[in-house]
Amino acid sequence: MKQEEGLVVKVQDGLASIKVGRHADCSACGACPSSQQVMVEAINRIGAKPGQRVRFAMQETQVLTGAFVVFVLPLLAAASGAVLGWQLAIGVGGEISFWAEFGAGFFFVLSLLVIKLFDRQVAKKQGMKPVILEILED
Repeated sequence: MKQEEGLVVKVQDGLASIKVGRHADCSACGACPSSQQVMVEAINRIGAKPGQRVRFAMQETQVLTGAFVVFVLPLLAAASGAVLGWQLAIGVGGEISFWAEFGAGFFFVLSLLVIKLFDRQVAKKQGMKPVILEILED
């Protein structure tokens, strides 16, 4: 279980929005290079209030699954689309480079839609959210 610390910014409906400073894992990822702070929504079972510093935890499998879906899935989709476009061009006698690029682009955009749907589904599942473990200071 991966633990982090942050500052509670907002509390609503049993969830807390926590402002978390970037750390070594974030800088290695580079997905949001301009941001020095990241907002995380966590389950607030212990009643943390805005302004309190808290420690929260998330399952490492959740982090790995999210990273795979966001970073690897689009690459696999684009590669698959390029291969399918190439096969289509050979089958119908079209220009190979056009159809390979079209297939890669089409499947890449399709993967972005899948990521958006995945994000919506994960946002609804309470079991996928981080959980606040303790209040560090008031």
